Amino acid sequence: MADWDIRKLQILRTLRERGTVTATAEALHMTPSAVSQQLTNLSRQLGVELLRAQGRRVRLTDAARLVLRHAEAVFEQLERADAELAAHVRGEAGEVRVGAFSTAVPALVVPAVIALRASHPGIAVRVREAEAQEAYELLAAGDVDLALSLAAQAPSAVDARFTRVPLLADPLDVALPGGHPLARAEPLRLADLAAEPWIFGGSGPWSDITRGACEAAGFRPHQGHAAAGWPAILAMVEAGMGVALVPRMAAVPRAGVVMRELRADRPVRHVVAAVRRGAEEGTAVARVLDALRGSAAPRSDGPQAPPGAG
Repeated sequence: MADWDIRKLQILRTLRERGTVTATAEALHMTPSAVSQQLTNLSRQLGVELLRAQGRRVRLTDAARLVLRHAEAVFEQLERADAELAAHVRGEAGEVRVGAFSTAVPALVVPAVIALRASHPGIAVRVREAEAQEAYELLAAGDVDLALSLAAQAPSAVDARFTRVPLLADPLDVALPGGHPLARAEPLRLADLAAEPWIFGGSGPWSDITRGACEAAGFRPHQGHAAAGWPAILAMVEAGMGVALVPRMAAVPRAGVVMRELRADRPVRHVVAAVRRGAEEGTAVARVLDALRGSAAPRSDGPQAPPGAG
């Protein structure tokens, strides 16, 4: 196979455009002897005669014109590659892989993807549903570029591998059976439900969040039933089996469930994104973070948690 040298092909193309070795040398900031030497080397590499003397000038051979016809396709593809690479560097193109917990996918990630399609169509987002531990393992291994979790489950702010970015202070509302005496009481405080059976997970972050919110309101919740999934929790609330704290972005309307906003002692959970340290600057990852902030802003309840908050 012939040895195709892009730089030498560019010199040959410039010679076709400029007409003389001297003009070619001036255009490329080379000496005429260097131009001649490069084209002689290219002719040797390709095994064909590229130039013929014509008085004090040279002319391209038919073989040289054939070579340039094919080279034009190469130059065109290289221009496209340059443009795509420049867009990638500016954060206008590329693929970003996101690992996010289940309720964050429809509430935050999907709206961000829709916004990016309009503002930066060159950025492709690949989504992988993953709870915190798996998401951060994937992030550390380089299998995702960005992980979403609750702040309490995120790596420590002093972990040198990652940068944490606050996204959302998600309010927790109370789910009550439709016929509950307090379903329409005004105002409603968390402490008003101290005697109720509560529905929450037996362990893990949501158990901690529910217990912590109730204890902050002055009582220890009696766990009437244990469940981890929101469909199961809300089905039990609808059946009158107890009450539950539900993050606003996870709530799905049910005919027999009344969602009540707490006023005086409203608890919140904080949602954060994490990236490998340094990846948040100047790349497509930064565009995705901006889009996630945009989808989180209308949902956020008051100030977001600082990077080290839980």
